[in-house]
Amino acid sequence: MSTPLITSTELADALEGARPPRLLDCRARLGDPDAGHGLWWAAHLPGSVHLDLDRDLAAPPGQGGRHPLPSTAAFTATLQRLGITPELPVVVYDDMGGQLAAARAWWMIACWAGHPDVRLLDGGLKAWLGAGGELAEGDRSPLRPSDWTPVYDDTRRVDADQVFSGRALKVDARSRERFRGEAEPIDPVAGHIPGAVCRPSADNLTAEGRFKSPSRLAAELPEAEEAVAYCGSGVTACHTILAYAVAGRSLPRLYPGSWSEWIRDPARPVATGD
Repeated sequence: MSTPLITSTELADALEGARPPRLLDCRARLGDPDAGHGLWWAAHLPGSVHLDLDRDLAAPPGQGGRHPLPSTAAFTATLQRLGITPELPVVVYDDMGGQLAAARAWWMIACWAGHPDVRLLDGGLKAWLGAGGELAEGDRSPLRPSDWTPVYDDTRRVDADQVFSGRALKVDARSRERFRGEAEPIDPVAGHIPGAVCRPSADNLTAEGRFKSPSRLAAELPEAEEAVAYCGSGVTACHTILAYAVAGRSLPRLYPGSWSEWIRDPARPVATGD
C-alpha cells in the first residue's frame, strides 16, 4: 500500500469492487459519548458501521488519562465483532479531517494490531458528499464475526516513564494556545511536557480538510531521529503519526495517556510558553 489515504472516488470504486472494504464511521464529539453513534445513525456512508471512540477505541478514563487504550483482549473482541481479518481492507472516516477519531482507529488497527490494509478517507464525510456520494440512515444487517487474533506491537507506544526518561522529540498535537498554557478547556492543568514542540494536528490539513501533499508535510513536520506524538488524550496525536506516514517519514511512537495522564502525577514537570 503506497499511501494510508484513500480518495472518495477510489472508495466508491472499491465499494463496487470484488473485495469491498469494511467501512468504519469514527465520528465522535469530546464530552458527549453518545454523539458519534447518533451522527452515524442519522446519516452515514452506505455500508458503514460505527466504531465508537469511548467504547471501542478507549478504555474507561482514569489513571491512564481520558482515553487510555483498551486492553488487547477488548480490542481483539471489537475487531472480531466487526468481522475484520487481515484479508479484508479497512477504510476509516470521520467529519474532522481524521482528527476525531478516524486517525486513532487507523493507528490502532494498522500500527498496533498490524492489519496490512487500513486507509483513511481523505477529507472524510465532507469530501464524500462533495464528490456526489450518497448517505444512508439507520442500522444494517448483522456482520459475520471473524476469528482474527492480532499480534499487537507494543513497541509502537510509550508510557509516561519512557517519555519522562527518554530522549525522543515530543511532538504535541494540541493547539498552540493549549501548548503555551494560555487556555485549557479540558484538563485541570495547562501547559506542555518540557522539551516538546507544538505541531497542531489541524496544520496537517488544507483549508478543505484534506491532508497536505506528502512533500509539504515532509517539509513541515518536526525532524528527529526518534519522536513521540502526544496530545490531550492520545487521539489527535494519531493524526500526527498519520501525517508522518503520508509524508513517507519514520513514524513517531504514540504516548496514549498524553497530557491527561502526564498531569496526574505532580512529580512530572510542566512547562508553559513556547
